[in-house]
Amino acid sequence: MQEYYRTMDEQDSLHDQRNAFYFPQHEGKDVLYFCGNSLGLQPKGVLGLLEQEVMDWRTYAVEGHFHAKNPWFSYHSIVTESLARIVGALPSEVVAMQTLTANLHLAMVSFYRPTTQRYKILMEAGAFPSDQYAIESQARFHGFDPSDAIIEITPREGEYVIHHEDIIQAIEQNADSLALVMFSGVQYLTGQRFRMNAICKAAHHAGAICGLDLAHAIGNVELQLHDWDIDFAVWCTYKYLNSGPGGIGGLFIHDRHATSHDIPRFAGWWGYDEETRFLMKKGFTPSYGASGWQLSNAQVFQIACLRASLDIFDKVDLQTLFAKRDALTAYAEEGLVSIKQEMPQLPIEIITPKEKEERGAQLSLLFHEHGKAVIDKLIADGIIVDWREPNVIRMTPAPIYTRFSDVHAFIERFRAHCTELFSA
Repeated sequence: MQEYYRTMDEQDSLHDQRNAFYFPQHEGKDVLYFCGNSLGLQPKGVLGLLEQEVMDWRTYAVEGHFHAKNPWFSYHSIVTESLARIVGALPSEVVAMQTLTANLHLAMVSFYRPTTQRYKILMEAGAFPSDQYAIESQARFHGFDPSDAIIEITPREGEYVIHHEDIIQAIEQNADSLALVMFSGVQYLTGQRFRMNAICKAAHHAGAICGLDLAHAIGNVELQLHDWDIDFAVWCTYKYLNSGPGGIGGLFIHDRHATSHDIPRFAGWWGYDEETRFLMKKGFTPSYGASGWQLSNAQVFQIACLRASLDIFDKVDLQTLFAKRDALTAYAEEGLVSIKQEMPQLPIEIITPKEKEERGAQLSLLFHEHGKAVIDKLIADGIIVDWREPNVIRMTPAPIYTRFSDVHAFIERFRAHCTELFSA
């Protein structure tokens, strides 16, 4: 096992990208950081890019909108090409704006248009709370009872992940009443990657719109939003895309909707056509594509932080990144399984799917007891993972900065802590 991790690190073509990030310190050394599914590390380029905008603000004040080194008038577009590449979209289909939940509401205003016959929303049970709250409130806003309007697909009894065929069957069984199928790309708690392309095809065949929450998918798993014909998608950028706490959100609107004049929206002036925006005319004329859903001025400082991370991603072949993701996650899983074999009494199980096509860079460990004690020991030992109530530790080997030696060290220390806690 030692030979494996050393060899893999030596052969890793992404090894140098680790040096582009800052790591928190523990007893004078880098922590073992496995929490990129919650908040990514800070890219070293952040401060320089922020300083550029702060100095341009000092130098130009309002004229910075047109005379800054990177004019603020079009600043959102500075990350468009990079985001489009990562999500598999045309540049016109993506925009960095707002926050994930705000973007979800804005997209649902446009694409959840229920009728008395077709009003139901299908989603996974146990979705991230923001999605649950947003979808419930949208149903109520349109006068529907969420308990009737929302169909939640649950795992089968005694299981933790959702069977793909159960999703498709539910879409088909509710085809006459479905208005929207709204799924995560990757389930935040279990790490299950949903088959987004197939779900979208089934939704469209049923006459419904398909939307995605990509918070745990963007920068983590393969995405081809344009080719999959997804209607809309939303995401945050502070997890695998490392844009910092509360970082800028993102929105995808498929290009086939770009010229649909019957789509309602909550409009704002920054979504107005760029050529005539400053004429300040009444009557909303949207910019082409996803940019037409913007509300207010670009969030320059937040986008600068995202840009620092995307500058790193731009240097990386995504297929190489994803191959390393699979290898790291499999290596971590192998180590955890070996610990369980050594100590059958361990009250834990991995609830993330085993198949690499069904997950990303995440392993979720369900503890039947003493999970809090384990995570407290890990954190005290300089190992950063996260806890999700009531009993799950999530461990994420993000391939942009995680080494195989990091995974090896995690496994060895996890084994030691479990031996101490569960061998008595």
